[in-house]
Amino acid sequence: MSQPLWQPGETAIRSTNLARFMTDAEASCGHRLMNYEDLQAFSLADPGAFWRLVWDRCGIKGDPGEAPYLVDGDKMPGARFFPKGKLNFAENLLAGADRATGDALVFHGEDKVSRRMGWDELSQQTAQLQGLLRRAGIKAGDRVAAMLPNVPEAIIGMLGASSLGAIWSSCSPDFGVQGVLDRFGQIEPRILITCDGYWYAGKQIDVTEKVAEIAKKLPSVEQIIVVSYLGKADALVQSLKAAGQNAVTWDSAVVGAPAEAMTFEPFPFSHPLYILFSSGTTGVPKCIVHSAGGTLIKHLSEQQLMCDFRPGDRVMYFTTLGWMMWNWLASGLASSVTLLLYDGSPFHPSASVLWDYAQEERCTHFGTSAKYIDALKKAEARPMDTHDLSALRVILSTGSVLVPESYDYVYDSIKKDVHLGSMSGGTDIVGCFVGGIPGKPVWRGEIQGPQIGMGVAVVDELGNVLPKGKGELVCTVPFPSMPVGFWNDPDGKKYRAAYFDRFPSLWHHGDFAEWTEHGGMIIHGRSDATLNPGGVRIGTAEIYRQVEQLPEIKEAIVIGQDWDHDVRVVLFVITQDGVTLDDALRNKIKKQIRVGASPRHVPARIVQVADIPRTKSGKITELAVREIVHGRDVKNKEALANPEALDLYRGIRELAE
Repeated sequence: MSQPLWQPGETAIRSTNLARFMTDAEASCGHRLMNYEDLQAFSLADPGAFWRLVWDRCGIKGDPGEAPYLVDGDKMPGARFFPKGKLNFAENLLAGADRATGDALVFHGEDKVSRRMGWDELSQQTAQLQGLLRRAGIKAGDRVAAMLPNVPEAIIGMLGASSLGAIWSSCSPDFGVQGVLDRFGQIEPRILITCDGYWYAGKQIDVTEKVAEIAKKLPSVEQIIVVSYLGKADALVQSLKAAGQNAVTWDSAVVGAPAEAMTFEPFPFSHPLYILFSSGTTGVPKCIVHSAGGTLIKHLSEQQLMCDFRPGDRVMYFTTLGWMMWNWLASGLASSVTLLLYDGSPFHPSASVLWDYAQEERCTHFGTSAKYIDALKKAEARPMDTHDLSALRVILSTGSVLVPESYDYVYDSIKKDVHLGSMSGGTDIVGCFVGGIPGKPVWRGEIQGPQIGMGVAVVDELGNVLPKGKGELVCTVPFPSMPVGFWNDPDGKKYRAAYFDRFPSLWHHGDFAEWTEHGGMIIHGRSDATLNPGGVRIGTAEIYRQVEQLPEIKEAIVIGQDWDHDVRVVLFVITQDGVTLDDALRNKIKKQIRVGASPRHVPARIVQVADIPRTKSGKITELAVREIVHGRDVKNKEALANPEALDLYRGIRELAE
C-alpha cells in the first residue's frame, strides 16, 4: 500500500499532549528532539529521567523521592523505579475531580439499566466503602476480591480497597465456580464483593446459587457485599446469612452509610495494587502482582501521551472485569475523563447498541476488541451512515490481531477522520508494548510502533536482534509496570521462568512479531500454547480440569486453530472403551466447560482421536499438535515418545469447515 489510511494534520499534531511533552523532554535531555523516534530514544537511553518527567507532566500526586529514580537499571528482573517514592493510587484517580466537571461515570447495562455518577458522588461512595473496609479490619496487603459486571460499584470497590493499600482482584460473573475458586482460592481474600446476577443478550442470568457455592469454598472471606443488579440482593444476603455467612447489601452498607471523610495514606511506589491472573496453561492460573506506582505511571503514559486523553474526554472501552483492559480503563479517572461503562452483549438488542451509546454520550475514545470490529464488518453495519460520531477522535483495538480488512472497515464504515490505535501488550504488564502513536500515519494492517519508554525488539531463537523478519517479541529495557512478582512465589522462581529464563536480561513476552518498513509492527499471534479466541486468553489446563471430570472421557488435548481471522478452540478427546463421541456427548462436554469454566472456554470443534502425542517425560504436546493441524512440520519429533500419533491430526475433515 503506497498511501496510509489516515494521516493527521499539522495543527492536530501540534495540539496533542505528546507534542507538548516532547517540548518538555527537550529541556530535560538537553538536545533537540526532531520526531517521535528521537523521543523514544531518549526514553530508553535515560529511563530514570524519562519516567521522572512523566511523573511531573502527567500530574501524579505523591512524592517521587530523591534521585536516582531507577536503581539497578541494568537488571531484568531486579530494576526498581522510584525506590524512595510514595503515593496513593486511589488519591490519584479521585484527584481528577479537581479538574473535571460533569459525570465521572456513566453506565449502560444493555437496554435495561442506565445510570450516571458525578465526581462528588463517586468520592463520597468511595469514602463510605473505605469506612466499611476499615471497620472490617482491612489493612495494607489484604485482598479484596470482586465478581462483578462492569458496573460503577466495581470502580468504587477498587478505589476503596486501594485507598487503604489493600490488593484488588476481580473476575466477571460469567466465570464458573471452579474458575473463580482457581483464582480467588489462591489469594485468600478477606472481602468478596459480588452481584445477584447480570444481563446478557436480553436474558437475566441469576448467579445466586453460584455465589452461595463459592462462599462455602472460600473460607478466607470474612464479609460478602452484594450489589443489586437484578433486584435480588436482599434475598441473596438472607440466604447467605442463613448459611452462616456475614453478608450485607451494597445499598445498606455503603450507599446508606453515614457520610465519611476520605483519607489517603501514601504507600511505596512498588506497593501491590492488583492481582491479575495468567491463562492457566499448565495448571491453575498464575497470580500476577502489579504495583500501584508502576500501574499508574504506565497507564498515564499510554493514556495521556499515546491516546491523547484530555480533561473532559469521554472514554468507553468494551471490557469485563476478567480482562486487564478494565484495570486500564479505570485509570482514566486520573486524567479527569468520564468513563463510559457498558455491560452485556454488544449486539443486543442490535449491532448499533454501542454506537447508540457513543453518540448519546459524545464519546471521544471508543475501545474494543479486534473480534468486535470483525463481527461488525460481517454484520455489514455502517455507523458512519447511521450515527453522529463527530466527537470521536480515537478508536482503540486490542485483544487479538486486527487484520488488514478490519483497518479498511474502520475507515470505510465507521469514521474516515479518526486515529485507529491498534495495541498489543497484556495482563503480564497491565499495559502495552506497541500501539498507537499520535502524529504518525496509520498504515493498513500495522500497529504504529513501540509505546513510549518500551524497548521493544524482535529476536531470533538465540536472542539475536532481528531488524526484519518474524521472531519473538522482547523488551530490552526495564519499565515500571513489570510485575512485583507472582503471589506465593517467594523466591521469584516462577516469575523468572515466565519471562526471563529463555532470554536472560530480556523480557520475553511470547508473541510472534515482525517490524514493518514504516517502523510499525505486525503481531502474528502467540508463540506458545495459550489459546486466544476473540482476544480472550484461555489456558488449556482450565479446559482439561472440566473435561477430565466426565466419566466418558479418558484424556484430552486442546489447541487454538487459526480460523476466519481469529482463533477457535479445538478439543481432541480419547473416550473410554466402548464410548463413541456423538452429539449428545459433545453437548455434555460443552455444558461442563461452560458451567465449570466460562462460555468463552467452550470449544468450537470436538474431535475423537485414538492417541495423543507426548514427550518422553509423559507431557502432552499441544504445540506439536497445533503445528500439524496447521499443515506445518514438527521440528523436534525426536523429543516425542510416540511421534506416530501426530499423523492422527493431519487432514481432519471437521477442521476444514
